[in-house]
Amino acid sequence: MTLQQTENLVTALIAFSFSVLGLTFLLGANPNALITTFNFYSLGAMVSESALGAITGITLLLLALMTFAARFELVSPKTVTLFAALVTAIPLLTLLSSGRWMADLGGFPIIGSGQGIIKYFAVLPLFLFLFYRDKLSHKQLTYLNFAPVAMVLLWIGSMKFFEFEANAIVGLVETSPFMSWLYDVFSVQGASNVIGGFDVFFALVLGVGIYTKNKPMIITSGIACLSVFLMTQTFLFSVPNTFNSATIVNRLGQFVIKDLWFVANLVVVAYFTIFNSVSAQN
Repeated sequence: MTLQQTENLVTALIAFSFSVLGLTFLLGANPNALITTFNFYSLGAMVSESALGAITGITLLLLALMTFAARFELVSPKTVTLFAALVTAIPLLTLLSSGRWMADLGGFPIIGSGQGIIKYFAVLPLFLFLFYRDKLSHKQLTYLNFAPVAMVLLWIGSMKFFEFEANAIVGLVETSPFMSWLYDVFSVQGASNVIGGFDVFFALVLGVGIYTKNKPMIITSGIACLSVFLMTQTFLFSVPNTFNSATIVNRLGQFVIKDLWFVANLVVVAYFTIFNSVSAQN
């Protein structure tokens, strides 16, 4: 994969994902998420639910458009990167809210409604790759894009070992043509343990592979990690009512579409460690 192909794919994944998220919020999907976010900033009571959706939707659509435009030098890279930093910081800062954590289950690191929020950590490294590649070494860009992949797989993967999370994913696993067989072999908790173990193991192996510059290890573990994020995309089609005529997708659809950011992170990692591995050592 060439640098231009990598840039084009990353740009497409960013633009597509934010376009879908923007449209769904604009159409009224997942209003509770917006209310929670705006309440953190004491703005929820000042703006109507429909206005919150419109503001958020237009903002995300604008980010998608600006990313595409900046790729072709129609918009300043600095402008779009700063805008992306602002857009992602708004939800990320709400992780400081107690409502994001399950205190009755020990609090940190048992995360509650913030599962979808931590995914925003994946975004800024992609903009640094696209527009500030000359300011950072290839090694730094590799680790910056690996970090969010490792974080989400280790964090959410580890949660699979808890009963509440094992029960929460039943609706996803049992409707999946690729994963439902797990319940024929394992219990609900056992299947969740297998999924979580897979996530954690290959995230760690990918990190070791990058650190040791072991290309076969990077390829094997990278494909495994990629399969996790591609598998979640199949939930859009396998879980009933994820698609709807009113908002395109529901809350679950918004949650899994964010995994396209991690696909983009892995594309960047692959470029520097596999396709351009010599310069990645710099």
